[in-house]
Amino acid sequence: MKKALVTGGCGGIGEAVCKKLANDGYTVYVNYAHSKERAEKIASEIGGKAVFFDVSDSTSVRSALKDIGFVGLLVNNAGISEIDLFTSISDEKADDILNINLKGAMNCARALLPEMIKAKSGNIINISSMWGQCGASCEVDYSASKAGLIGFTKAIAKEVAPSGIRVNCIAPGFIMTEMNKRFTAEELEMIREDIPLGIFGTPDHVAEAVSFMASDRSEYITGQILAVNGGMVI
Repeated sequence: MKKALVTGGCGGIGEAVCKKLANDGYTVYVNYAHSKERAEKIASEIGGKAVFFDVSDSTSVRSALKDIGFVGLLVNNAGISEIDLFTSISDEKADDILNINLKGAMNCARALLPEMIKAKSGNIINISSMWGQCGASCEVDYSASKAGLIGFTKAIAKEVAPSGIRVNCIAPGFIMTEMNKRFTAEELEMIREDIPLGIFGTPDHVAEAVSFMASDRSEYITGQILAVNGGMVI
């Protein structure tokens, strides 16, 4: 039985990834920190299991994962963002962004890697952002956390490659999810005009990229960043 753990499995991208991986034959563990009912609904629909833990708390991560057994695929998708001036973001919010987006991924990888190394098999996919590649004004802390995730991907990929473990990163562009309801129609049109392909990304676009990176079709790829952004960052 192939097992996959998707952190932040209740969000738009997370749900799409969970459903795609289930369709690919994985038993998917749908992680949640707040939306228990939604996680259980998604898990029920795909024959998976909902699992509660706070990715930013290493103790919570280890406690939740100790009984799951070997997990061959980890998708670090959990993340939060905040749009504001760098000088206006509170210390608490800045810590939350870094602890969830970057440290959270590291906590989960640290918890699952020993068994992957023992099995000489495993796959980790980190969900970064195009802003981790080029930076975004008024999303400085978020950009820094996602850039850190790219650096983490490259470094850990080198470290665990001799154990037969692949680590890659996906950097989505503007993906239409619930978060983007904060934009007006006029703002969305301005954003669309900046996308060379002229269309918005969908959670399924990201899920398809995850599916590829999780499969044997990408068996000779590790330490790489796959941009899913319609050409916004080239």
